Amino acid sequence: MFGIGMPELILILALALIVLGPRRLPEIARALGKGLSEFRRATDELKEEFRQVEREIDESSNQSPASEEPSIAASPPPAEESEQKSR
Repeated sequence: MFGIGMPELILILALALIVLGPRRLPEIARALGKGLSEFRRATDELKEEFRQVEREIDESSNQSPASEEPSIAASPPPAEESEQKSR
């Protein structure tokens, strides 16, 4: 967890208890927890939107038939080349 061990975490919590007091510490912890859960929910929604767009792009690219692509062999020769061949 961010490279913080148990002794460092206990020290941080003790300092927070001293600075903030026993009444405000639970309120702040609750607000921090709610904020983190909101952030996680928002990132999950954003990830799902990206996945949905990716699926739509994949589906649309798979549905386009290959016959719509221009083919070199199927196109008639330009008029200038056919005139030179006939001379």
